Amino acid sequence: MPIKIALPKGRLLGETAARLQQAGWGLRGYHQGSRHYRLKSDCFPNLSAKVFHEKDVPIQVAIGNYDLGVCGLDWLQELLAKYPSSALVKVKDLGYGGGMLYMMGSQPGVSSLEEVRAKPEVLRIASEYPNLAESFALDLRLKQFSVFPLWGGADVYPPDSADLALISCRRGRFFSYNLVPIKGLLAYDACLIANRDSWQTKDMKGLLASLKGAVSLNQEVAPSAEVAVSQYPSALASGDVVRLALPDGHQQQPTLRLLTKAGIGIDDYPSPTGNRRPTISLSGVMVKVIRPQDMPLQVANGNFDLAITGKDWVREHRYQFPSIPIAELADLRFGEVKIVAVVANALPISDIGGLRQMAMESPAPLRVASEYINIADKYARDNHLGMYRVVPTWGASEAFLPEDADLLVENTQTGRTLAENNLKIIDTLFESSACLIGNTTGEFSPIKGQRVDAIVKALRMAAEVS
Repeated sequence: MPIKIALPKGRLLGETAARLQQAGWGLRGYHQGSRHYRLKSDCFPNLSAKVFHEKDVPIQVAIGNYDLGVCGLDWLQELLAKYPSSALVKVKDLGYGGGMLYMMGSQPGVSSLEEVRAKPEVLRIASEYPNLAESFALDLRLKQFSVFPLWGGADVYPPDSADLALISCRRGRFFSYNLVPIKGLLAYDACLIANRDSWQTKDMKGLLASLKGAVSLNQEVAPSAEVAVSQYPSALASGDVVRLALPDGHQQQPTLRLLTKAGIGIDDYPSPTGNRRPTISLSGVMVKVIRPQDMPLQVANGNFDLAITGKDWVREHRYQFPSIPIAELADLRFGEVKIVAVVANALPISDIGGLRQMAMESPAPLRVASEYINIADKYARDNHLGMYRVVPTWGASEAFLPEDADLLVENTQTGRTLAENNLKIIDTLFESSACLIGNTTGEFSPIKGQRVDAIVKALRMAAEVS
């Protein structure tokens, strides 16, 4: 009987690969830097594996696409916090990848549980663990709270953009920005999980026996949060300060080049230490580094005045909130990608018409996988793809086709990675590039308005000569 396992990419990949190699699983191609998403075992003929973003692993195991999975207990509990009846079994802790989830406050700001309970206004919680953040608020019986679901970088939000942040503290992590640990919510390790039905019906004794000699079953002690207190610039108290959001990840270098061309100096960006509050040469400007995916909503709700993000993420949020109060102020002319519709090479179709015909003939709903869930949903509706369901992903989306999805809505620059994974483009939805966005409802003081206008003008001119 075949057994399928979902393995993580990212932070757990190296250690997981080493342990499975030690256990003799023979999964060739599972190592740092590999572009392989589908793996076969040289030692267990019935075993196959696929590589996912860690957050997708418990979801895929819960719905029965995979019998086993490796992920952090934090992501398992994040899923169970919203879906406690999910068909998941925690098999064992694997003894690595340990850490702690902390609810963090700040100084100045909310810095204790007593202050959390006593706050009369709506308590704002930022986190990439929104379900656990909501559980925390409900357990405290808070009457008024709001959870900001993020793609990451929650530690930079308090105190001005949120009151609290639920943050993962992994080994060697230091907190700064005046963050104060209020409560430890969960100690976690990497763990082996199983689908409940598979656990009850499939013989996995051989696989588990091989792990006993390779994996320590003793849960590591999670590290304590280490807090490096630093003072906020006094200018932050002024309503004349412009709040500028810059992107993290692979867009940092082209953003830095653009700022340099515009004559704007910035220190510690990109930061080798992970600092998300670089200093900028412009007077009266505060900078935070956050995920581009989060920027449209954060600008819309007034946490930032300006942000550099992608047009794709602006459109993603606008499809969900058509009246979102943001405007594209400048095309920055870097980060060019195409948003495309992708299927497996094996499918005998070459365009959206062929996909529509296939969907009409299939008794099952078409599975559409994407990080752009609103763009994917609109694309399926506009092209009359019949019954369909959108499968949200958090990265490594190429892995979903063809076993776990029929259609992928993805971004690409050259299409090379798609081709390497035996995928083909059947349609181009639109082209995207970096842009500067701002809130359309903000009323600035004369000083702040001049500062905003100067930044917009400088970045426009720099983009035009790039």
